[in-house]
Amino acid sequence: MRFSKRFSKRFSQRFSKRISRRRVGVIAAGAALAVLAAGCAGATGTPDGPEPVDVNFGYIPDFNGTSLLAIAEDQGLWEKHGVNVTTTSFTNGPLQVQALGTGDLDFGYIGPGAIWLPASGQAKIIAINTLGRADRVVAQPGINSIEDLRGRTVAVPEGTSGDMILTLALQKAGMTKADVNLVAMEPAAIITALSSKQVDAAGIWYPALATVKQRVPDLVELATNQDFEQTVAFPTAFVAGNDVVANQPEKVARVLKVLREAIAFRAANPDQAVELTADFSALDPAQVQADARNVQVLSLDELDGLTRDGTIGKWLAGLGDYFVGAGKLPAAVDPAQYYTGDLFLRASE
Repeated sequence: MRFSKRFSKRFSQRFSKRISRRRVGVIAAGAALAVLAAGCAGATGTPDGPEPVDVNFGYIPDFNGTSLLAIAEDQGLWEKHGVNVTTTSFTNGPLQVQALGTGDLDFGYIGPGAIWLPASGQAKIIAINTLGRADRVVAQPGINSIEDLRGRTVAVPEGTSGDMILTLALQKAGMTKADVNLVAMEPAAIITALSSKQVDAAGIWYPALATVKQRVPDLVELATNQDFEQTVAFPTAFVAGNDVVANQPEKVARVLKVLREAIAFRAANPDQAVELTADFSALDPAQVQADARNVQVLSLDELDGLTRDGTIGKWLAGLGDYFVGAGKLPAAVDPAQYYTGDLFLRASE
């Protein structure tokens, strides 16, 4: 697989946290099921089906980032819409946006903390996924308020929703990142650092937090998404490379049809969505169920309505204002420049 070799060569040293790789979809009309690589699988097409397109899709192995891909695989949606898909796991959204920019991915998944990247022109949002409620600012026992973090060591995965929830919490307390000793870390490193008490606090999310709480059961939660929902929404989203959206409309349309059908299935079958997500990423179903409880799933009708009435645009504009204040964007950006809601709606046809 040419993508696999190119991706591995370019990213293996820089992005060593990347994990499993899978491939599913239409291989050729009438072709037999074939194993492409460890963890990779193929499915057949039909003689009268569409000419297959190849798609490289990034994801994060949690309920938000994986459930639609797991459903699409189980329900044969890639095959139905003529897509050969290779899926690759990442630890966060910014790494996927980098891979979109280099052409090593066509599509990916990001949380709200990374939406400044498409807003800055580095990718396009092709679909809103869910509203996230999994982010927390947590601290070691004995630290009982955001104000108590002054001068202490706080870890965040930079440019993610963990970074965002920390920034919002500091602002609410009349503080900035300059008031703490901020350390940028990958999520896996934060789990270790919190568990071993090498850092005082962190901006991080579930399900990673569930692992920490097993080791530090009296970990203190200082801030959650719900603390800010009156002013800031926390949408998760699927993104595509700029060149893909500009030059490969058929590929985008087919992927959006897959995502739309998977969105409808997830809303109608929440328990099965959890089971499929757990199976896709080899996770404990109980862990995925706990993760799903921190997610507001949106139905297809809701997403269509929220796109048409401009609500999603308002969510993104509100995030844009936050990112300007946080120094991620130099000025506000019209969401219509990076959210292709018209393509999402057109895919229903």
